[in-house]
Amino acid sequence: MKVNIEIDMTPDEARKVMGLPDVSKIQDKIALEMQKRIMASLDSHDPQALLKVWLPSGFEPFQKLWESAGHGSAKKDQPKPSR
Repeated sequence: MKVNIEIDMTPDEARKVMGLPDVSKIQDKIALEMQKRIMASLDSHDPQALLKVWLPSGFEPFQKLWESAGHGSAKKDQPKPSR
């Protein structure tokens, strides 16, 4: 037996039905704070400040990602030894 139930409601209505809290005000505050920080770093024209905003954990994880991608493609480009 297969039963399908369709409920037509907005995400806000679904959140209220499930008893979840309304976090839209917190999200708005966080977005505003992020915007302020980005604009402040843009105003300083300091590339290092921009990288700290965009890559809070530092440049190393991003650099390792590119290095691993480069090593993977280099292995593919090497000719296979003939037997």
